Amino acid sequence: MERLLALLLVVVTVPLTSSAAPTPQEEIADQVPKAVAILNKWQAADPVPADRRLHLVYWTPADREPAPRYRERLSAIFLDIQKYYLSEMKRMGFGERTIKLHTEPGGLLKIHLVKGAKPYEKYDVKSGSEIRKECLPVLKAAGIDADSETIVIFCNMSNYDAAAGTVNQNSPYYAGGSKRGGTAWQVDSPILDLALLDKKEPMVKDGQYGRISVGKYNSIFIGGVAHELGHALSLPHNAERPDQKTAFGTALMGSGNRTYGDDRRGEGRGSFITLAHGLRLASLPLFSGSAKGIDLKASARLSDIEITPAEKSFTFKARVTADPPCYAVVGYMDPAGGNDYDATTCTAVPDADGTFTLRCDALRKGKAGELRIVALQANGGGIGDKTYTVAYNVDDSGKVDLGSAIGMLKLAGIAKAVNAGNAAAARDEIARLQKENADARTLEIARTLYGTIDFKSGPSPAELEGETCHLSEASWTTARVGWGRPTANRLPGDSAIIRAGGKLFVRGLYAHAPSAYAWNLDRKWKTFTAQAGMADGNDGSVVFVVLGDGRELWRSATVKALGVVPVSVSVEGVKSLELRVENAGDGNASDWGVWLEPTLRRG
Repeated sequence: MERLLALLLVVVTVPLTSSAAPTPQEEIADQVPKAVAILNKWQAADPVPADRRLHLVYWTPADREPAPRYRERLSAIFLDIQKYYLSEMKRMGFGERTIKLHTEPGGLLKIHLVKGAKPYEKYDVKSGSEIRKECLPVLKAAGIDADSETIVIFCNMSNYDAAAGTVNQNSPYYAGGSKRGGTAWQVDSPILDLALLDKKEPMVKDGQYGRISVGKYNSIFIGGVAHELGHALSLPHNAERPDQKTAFGTALMGSGNRTYGDDRRGEGRGSFITLAHGLRLASLPLFSGSAKGIDLKASARLSDIEITPAEKSFTFKARVTADPPCYAVVGYMDPAGGNDYDATTCTAVPDADGTFTLRCDALRKGKAGELRIVALQANGGGIGDKTYTVAYNVDDSGKVDLGSAIGMLKLAGIAKAVNAGNAAAARDEIARLQKENADARTLEIARTLYGTIDFKSGPSPAELEGETCHLSEASWTTARVGWGRPTANRLPGDSAIIRAGGKLFVRGLYAHAPSAYAWNLDRKWKTFTAQAGMADGNDGSVVFVVLGDGRELWRSATVKALGVVPVSVSVEGVKSLELRVENAGDGNASDWGVWLEPTLRRG
């Protein structure tokens, strides 16, 4: 992930006068024709047509035969999902764009049958990679490269008892992908049947969802197929904004996997695809029929950035340059917690010189948040390639604090100088900040960053005089991290500035899990204080631990993206202090833990 730092140039701090936002329908009517015009113009020049289709696989354990009528049932389901994606794209004005399927004589879809190597009891929800590996030879024999195509694997891993009316599943159920291809794992059952979607009875008892109608069961699991397919097509989660909910229903890539077809039973508005994701799908080879530039990497860059606060919202304005051209920009407004399920969206289409404005107003009260900005390029690039982030905080009244984002703008120059190891340029940046009457905290961050160019730690806590000790500047006895190398008072990579929970910090210790820092205290200190958090722009999960002489003194709950927790621990009588960061049991990907302002005190 590339952060915003060196690209931010301008900040506007005079609040905007709020104006009425366009309705979701007006937003679509304004943006889609402009985006389609950019997209079609680029794809029409030296076109590279592609007849890419979705590939379906039915996998069953060695001791199970496929569930009854699997080809008929799954064919009907996927033809319905194809129609659903088509109707949503047409509703938004994208025309005849949807997934393409292999239809065989007689009208059923081509479904590759794979027999697993082991019995049912040897597989579970974590067996996705193993099951996919067992499918590869069959796909290869059919001339399909699973690494460059979009694959849906139905796993025969449900247990249905017709007499008792119960059903449960123990199947992989997740997905991921890019513009080139992806894989979605689904579960099949004898009652996964489009013909039952509109039925309010009979009732079934599902192991996860409890007592529900057979129609609701199919809403959840057919909706789940459509939702996970979205992930295989590179779509992240997103929730509907309040105005979108009123207009259209529930976002498919939020909790819309549970509402698909509710409208057919008169039980709700059903599920819809947000404009943000309609824009994304429009350029995918599977939807557009164009493979032009499929191997080109994302190249979008932002400049001339302005962040302007309003009363309970803000705008992000910038100029984007990209080749292939950028035809739309998507912003994900993601509050802390909830992973990205509750991220709402805003969209814009660049004008002729690349200028665009995102209006960010669907913000969660009382939460820190992060705006993730994705430039969509005409070759299908964007999501998962280049992401720019802006941190913010929203108080309980809904007022937005953009202090972190504004601070990042002011400090962009010195961050660039520090990353280049250019001490002279860093001194010039500090002089510029002083001339512009920057606040004391901004100057302190700048000077501390400057000190990292040729960083030398000070005395150990056991040797230090005075009432306080900044641990990030004291000599340690142990220092190791799970990725990169131990770093004090800055973060690795282009970001440099320590940012967590939507706030900037002067000092800190980079502590990607698993990590450990230790110091000799020689029983001379009484209190250790800090804040502990995840560096903004990362979506891992970690646990922070404080140990004294090998004994655990404090342990945090799991900390995730934008999370920050206070730490205050007595270290009276402690000879050796150790700070550890552990992964939270789910691997250490993106586990950028940070000890923020770690300080020892005599009293």
